[in-house]
Amino acid sequence: MQSEMAHKIAKLLILVVNLVMGAPMLALNFTLRQGLLSMFTLKRSAWLITLAWVLPSQGAMTIQPDPQTSGGYLIAAPDLAAVEQAKTANPMYGIWSKALATRPNTLVEAIVPRRADNPDNVKRVERVFTESDWDFLTQMAAPEYTYERFLRAVGKFPAFCGDYTDGRNADAICKKSIVTAFAHFAQETGGHIGKDNVSDNPLGLEEWQQALVHVREMGWAEGQLGYTTGCGQNDWQNRKWPCSTGQGYFGRGAKQLSYHFNYGAFSEAMFDGNASVLLNNPGLVADSWLNLASAIWFFLTPQAPKPAMLHVIDRTWVPSQREIAAGIGYGFGTTINVINGGIECGEQNKNKGQPVNRIRYWEGLAAHYGIPLLPDEKNTCWQQTPYGSLNLNGATDVLYTNWDGNWKYYADRPGGYSFECELVGFQTAYSALVPGDYEKCVTNFYGSHANWPKVRVVAKLDPAPVDPTDPPVGDVPAWVASKVYTAGNKVSHKGVVYQAKWWTQGNEPGKGDPWAPVN
Repeated sequence: MQSEMAHKIAKLLILVVNLVMGAPMLALNFTLRQGLLSMFTLKRSAWLITLAWVLPSQGAMTIQPDPQTSGGYLIAAPDLAAVEQAKTANPMYGIWSKALATRPNTLVEAIVPRRADNPDNVKRVERVFTESDWDFLTQMAAPEYTYERFLRAVGKFPAFCGDYTDGRNADAICKKSIVTAFAHFAQETGGHIGKDNVSDNPLGLEEWQQALVHVREMGWAEGQLGYTTGCGQNDWQNRKWPCSTGQGYFGRGAKQLSYHFNYGAFSEAMFDGNASVLLNNPGLVADSWLNLASAIWFFLTPQAPKPAMLHVIDRTWVPSQREIAAGIGYGFGTTINVINGGIECGEQNKNKGQPVNRIRYWEGLAAHYGIPLLPDEKNTCWQQTPYGSLNLNGATDVLYTNWDGNWKYYADRPGGYSFECELVGFQTAYSALVPGDYEKCVTNFYGSHANWPKVRVVAKLDPAPVDPTDPPVGDVPAWVASKVYTAGNKVSHKGVVYQAKWWTQGNEPGKGDPWAPVN
C-alpha cells in the first residue's frame, strides 16, 4: 500500500507541476526502496519541483498490457536483454562469470592424481603443489580430506590455477592461491595445538601444518538440526532455498559452509542450478570432494563490494578510491577482510586471536613455500575499515553483483514503475553472474518485491492494434488507452490532434484535461 500511495503522490505532483509551472511551490525529495517510504522532507523552491526518484526512461523498452493477466504487462525478451547488457557492460562482469564457470561432475569425478587426461589447471596444481606438499600440511587432517578430492575440487573450477594470456605468472599465482587457502583452512578447521604440546602434538607440527582437522563444526554431528534459523519462513530465501525436513545446516567442509541459503547457493553451482541436492543431503559437503570444493567456490565468488579472493591475489581486482581511502589494497590482509572483516579487521581487532592466528599461519606458509611479500602488499587488516562498515554511497567505481527491484519512479512507464532491476550491494534472490536471473528479477520470480507489477516476458510483442474507426492523422499516431503519455506528447483522436499537458494514461482526448487540441 505504501508503494502504491507513493506512486499516486508522484503522479499528483507531476500534475501540479504542469498546472502551475512558474509559480512558487514546494519541492519534495524522498527515497523509495522495496515499497517503503524511508525519508520525507519538504523544502522551499523558487519555481521547480525536484523529484530525486522520478527519472526518464534509460533505454528503449516497450511495455504492453498483458491480455492474459488482469493488471499485468508484457515485455519483449530482446528489450529486457538489452537493458541487462547495458547494466553489466563493465568487463568485470564477464571476468566474474568466467571465474565461476564449472566442469560437469562426470569429468570431475574421473580426476585422480597423475592421470594423463586431467584438466590443465589440475596438472598445474600437481606440478606446483605435489601430493608430498599435501601430506606435509595435512598430517593432522580428518580422513575425509584427501589429495584426490582436492584435485577434483580444483578441477570443478577451471579458473582456479587457470591460465593467463597477459603475461602474468600462472604457476606463481596458483601456488600463492593454495598457500592463502591453507592459511585460512588452518584458522577455520585447524588443530591450533602448540608445537611444545607433545601429548596432543607428538609430531611437533607447526600450527600452520594443522589445517583441515575438522570436517564438521565442533559439537555437531549428522542428524542434529543445527543452524535452521529462518527455515520455513514465508520469504524469498525459503522459496528459493527451502530447508529440508530433518536436516541441519551447521558448518561443514574446509570453509565450514553454514545456513540453508549458503548450502542452496553452493548446490546450484555444483549441480547445474539444482539447489535441492545439498539442501536435502547437506552431509555431502563433509563426506565427498565437495568438502574442499565449497572453499574454492567461496575463494572465487565476489560478494560485492568485496572482491573475489582470487582477484585480490592475481590483481585482476583494482581497489576503488573508497577502498584505498579505507586502507584496503593488495595482500593477505584483504582476504581476511573478505572472509570475516567485521570481526577481525579494524584497529579495535589488531590484537585479536583470529586475525593474529591467520597472519601467523600465512607468514609461516609463505616462508616455507617462498612466497614473497611485495612492496604494496600488507598481511594485516587492522589498518583497514571492515567492508561491512565501508561507506560506498555515491561511489562510481564500485560494482555490485545482485539484482533487486528498481523502485525509482519513471513518468513515461505504466503506473510509474521502472519494470527494471538494479545492481545492489546486498544479497538478493537474483545474481548478475547467473544467466536468466535478471529476467527472474524483473518478473519477481521468487516474490521478493512487494507490490511489484505483474510482468511476463515474451519473445516479441505484437504491434499495438489500430482502431480502424480512428486512424492516425498524418504522422501523429492514434491515441491508445493503455499507453502512458507525458507532457508534450501528441496523439490523434477522432480526426483531431491533441497534446498532453502532463502525465496521463487512459484519459480520452477531447474530454478535457490533460489533453488540449493542437491548432
